[in-house]
Amino acid sequence: MSHVRDTKISPNIVPARTSHQAVLERTIARLQDKVVDPDLFRLFENAYPNTLDTAVLWTGFADKSNVGLPSANYSTTSDEDLAFIITGDINAMWLRDSANQILSYLPLLEPSESSQSIAALFRGVINLQSRYIKISPYCHAFQPPPESNIAPATNFAYHLNKVNPAYDRSKTYDCKWELDSLASFLQISSEYYNSTGDMRPFTNYKWIETVGVILDTVEAMRTATYTADGHIAPSGYTMTGQTNRATETTSNDGLGNPVKYTGMIRSTFRPSDDATIHQFLVPSNMMFARYLDTASAIMAECKNQEVDTTKRQEAENLTQRMRIMSAEIRVGITNYGIFRHPLFGPIFAYEVDGYGSHNLMDDANLPSLISSALTGYVSPRDEVYLNTRLFALSEANPYWSYGPVFSAVGGPHNGPTRGWPLASIVRIMTSEDGSGEEAKEEIKAILNTTDGLGLIHESIDAWDVKKWSRQWFSWANGMFGQMILDIEKNRPYLLDETYQ
Repeated sequence: MSHVRDTKISPNIVPARTSHQAVLERTIARLQDKVVDPDLFRLFENAYPNTLDTAVLWTGFADKSNVGLPSANYSTTSDEDLAFIITGDINAMWLRDSANQILSYLPLLEPSESSQSIAALFRGVINLQSRYIKISPYCHAFQPPPESNIAPATNFAYHLNKVNPAYDRSKTYDCKWELDSLASFLQISSEYYNSTGDMRPFTNYKWIETVGVILDTVEAMRTATYTADGHIAPSGYTMTGQTNRATETTSNDGLGNPVKYTGMIRSTFRPSDDATIHQFLVPSNMMFARYLDTASAIMAECKNQEVDTTKRQEAENLTQRMRIMSAEIRVGITNYGIFRHPLFGPIFAYEVDGYGSHNLMDDANLPSLISSALTGYVSPRDEVYLNTRLFALSEANPYWSYGPVFSAVGGPHNGPTRGWPLASIVRIMTSEDGSGEEAKEEIKAILNTTDGLGLIHESIDAWDVKKWSRQWFSWANGMFGQMILDIEKNRPYLLDETYQ
């Protein structure tokens, strides 16, 4: 069969695979006979291993000296898996990105004690993120662990930013307070537990302590800007930056724009690493509430397995705190996060401040408003969600990028007219169109964006396919593979189509 598109990867595009997984190779081979369109299969074959090809920079075990364990004379190594996952172009580990990069292999996850398994990658990310969060709970990107012997990366913006609390740049690469970073840790913890039933990452190391740190951290960011008598209330995090981009700094000497108490949690930055306008970022609060609740089941099981009375009580207290806070955030979203739009009816706002101000938009980065159905915060058939989805995928959304080459949700990170294939993937995975036409159109659109490089970019100009960012974006590539497996399971007829 002839190919309209050239999706063949040049040998120089992607380096040798950094992590080999037999289960992934078997999955690719199995799909070859199921995916009719040759370009669709080729993109799946190229894209799904992309994190393993480019981003698993190091795996190993924790040194006892780094986790507070006594070292025996014959060994300094513990049995705690660690996995250092980079975004692709910087030798630093983002909490959100690394969780999502590995979560794309959730359909392949099965219980395994092997240090070379998919399960070990999940455990390694959970364990290393747990360490990072205890080091700097307000930060989002971290340096390689000392066990890896990888040199720390240089962040040239370090001296331009004033962050409180201060952080150690030998351990932390960058420090933007993004609520979704902590939500991502809870998500990958929940998904691993639900898929494997393995409690070792949660009972054998310091996961319980990390959750306590998370709860204390977010509690400090639930406060209003003003105290009852009109003074400025203390803030858990502040940040200012010397920059020519408004999205790289905050107003009011690092406090951000004022907010009133709503029950939600303030987020100084979005998952795109861009500053929020109104600090109650609704998609991040949705995600945090959802996975705080699911992770409470792990904490309850920690209590059941604990024999020490004091530690049992600690786990029980944390379980209750998690469930109460999750419920309070949901109430806050319902009371303050819904706006009655003149065209679409009630929709979720992207950001609010508790005073009545709303930022009406959606962003391609996850969590987004559209992805709230994917995470399970809301049903994909919920009226407010469906209204929000229609809004986000229309010209009413200021960051809906549309043109003859590619139409998708974008965002301020790469600017107007730049749609993100990641947003199209989420659109497909949340589609309730029984005919499959919406998914078909989006699959075809994604296949037309590779510019002959055979991998999924971060963003593409709506008017010029050769104007893109990142040769490959491993998060989007992995999620594309996850999407194909979801289609195979739930809408296999889409794999019988041709998309030429």
